[in-house]
Amino acid sequence: MAVQGSQRRLLGSLNSTPTAIPQLGLAANQTGARCLEVSISDGLFLSLGLVSLVENALVVATIAKNRNLHSPMYCFICCLALSDLLVSGSNVLETAVILLLEAGALVARAAVLQQLDNVIDVITCSSMLSSLCFLGAIAVDRNISIFYALRYHSIVTLPWARRAVAAIWVASVVFSTLFIAYYDHVAVLLCLVVFFLAMLVLMAVLYVHMLARACQHAQGIARLHKRQRPVHQGFGLKGAVTLTILLGIFFLCWGPFFLHLTLIVLCPEHPTCGCIFKNFNLFLALIICNAIIDPLIYAFHSQELRRTLKEVLTCSW
Repeated sequence: MAVQGSQRRLLGSLNSTPTAIPQLGLAANQTGARCLEVSISDGLFLSLGLVSLVENALVVATIAKNRNLHSPMYCFICCLALSDLLVSGSNVLETAVILLLEAGALVARAAVLQQLDNVIDVITCSSMLSSLCFLGAIAVDRNISIFYALRYHSIVTLPWARRAVAAIWVASVVFSTLFIAYYDHVAVLLCLVVFFLAMLVLMAVLYVHMLARACQHAQGIARLHKRQRPVHQGFGLKGAVTLTILLGIFFLCWGPFFLHLTLIVLCPEHPTCGCIFKNFNLFLALIICNAIIDPLIYAFHSQELRRTLKEVLTCSW
């Protein structure tokens, strides 16, 4: 990707040696200081990408098959799976080309690889941006379904959801193209960091708001049964744990990548920041791991989706 000017994985493979097997160790940065670096091999990238690719393809196929799942909520979940599929697919394609180049099974001119690299970068970046947007859209959709339950179907209609999806995809492609073209400009990197922080705050506020409403509802039920404290505390603890896991996974998988962008702006030549830059491939791997986790959080909890998934796996079309 073009996030770090000196790190063009596809173009760099023209004169590269095969990537070492994954290991955790100390490596020297440009100033000679010792750095903690996690080496991610192309084979591991390929494996993670293929797992995510298959998993999210199954989610898309399952939602497409069952008409009962053609609702705004599942429309956003399907688009999230499609975004994660593109993130994984672009990384699988890039890694496959790298492995073929290193094995000598593929010969291509530098100009062709440059164009291919740019296309893969745009696909990867746009799908990452759309993935973040759809995570936010799912949070907004769930918030409306809880606080405006009686008016939900009149507020969030399928045509409205389709327009929102189209707007997200168009904006993601446009902004990712600008980002790839002007990745060395500080303003562009800051915009991406601010966008990530805005999504994190949006999700945190909405899910905390929903948790508070759920706790109030549980407290009301407990009062009716004269069991206020045990029910309220137990439900609140379970909800807090669920919320912590959801936001924790989001921050753990996406945070390092945007920390990388922030440090490019704040300390591009500092030795400590240079050590962090060396783990850029690890940060990409974490995003792919998030693409593997997303279906488990947002899709596979649905009983009807799991039932349809079994039909897809058994080819019961």
